[in-house]
Amino acid sequence: MASTQSTHVPKSELPYPPIHKDAKFVVLSDSDGTITSFDSNGKLFHLTDNYGFGNQRRRELNIETLEGKATFRDAFREMLASIPLSFEECTEILKRDIKLDPGFAEFYAWCKAQSIPVVIVSSGMAPLIRAVLSNLIGEEDASQIDIISNDVKIHENGKWEIAYRHPESGFGHDKSQAILPYRTLNPTPTLFFFGDGVSDMSAAQHADVLFIKLNENGESDLAKYCDKVGIKNIKIQNFGQALPIVQNVVDGAISVTEALEIGNVIGTQG
Repeated sequence: MASTQSTHVPKSELPYPPIHKDAKFVVLSDSDGTITSFDSNGKLFHLTDNYGFGNQRRRELNIETLEGKATFRDAFREMLASIPLSFEECTEILKRDIKLDPGFAEFYAWCKAQSIPVVIVSSGMAPLIRAVLSNLIGEEDASQIDIISNDVKIHENGKWEIAYRHPESGFGHDKSQAILPYRTLNPTPTLFFFGDGVSDMSAAQHADVLFIKLNENGESDLAKYCDKVGIKNIKIQNFGQALPIVQNVVDGAISVTEALEIGNVIGTQG
């Protein structure tokens, strides 16, 4: 996909895992509300909605971000600051409440069997993601998935705050920087990206095949953005709907262009 982003590369305050130089295909996916699936659409949003300032204010901030009136970095920091719980309490609540996307386990098992790397690219915090993922798919499988995200800073008084990977970026974590290094490889691997929200906007345009996961109401802030600016995508409700498309691309049965023409698989089995 053609890039319309600035060529400025934000400084990363956190290390990156090595890229998968020999892979012909790479899957990169958001975590909250994409790999995970439950009513509040994202585990950190779950905390904000149920323990912080609530869904209405969160949605207002999301809309301000979509309209360019606020940065995701500042809006997300405000959301997290409204949560009056310790980091340990947040971790236990999320381990209790978070559910895995119903198709992800099969999707991941197939990718693993095909030696296709799966990389989580998240605006969340690595300790939370690792704890929840280990709880959902087991520590062994979770340990084999690279996580590129933000971190957490816990103060002596017990208060905590997000430590952004790219604090100078309006995204806090510019997810495009996890994808772009693959574009410099020769040959370039085919990149599948899965996302659902405003934090995925910077990465969306750089995927070969973009899957957008809709929430239970059939909505997605990322879908609104991509449809508005003309970024082709495939809308899904779960990874089970994406698996046959990815399989067909990998097997050579369909091209990337043909995959994107599918557009919407809502209502199909999966």
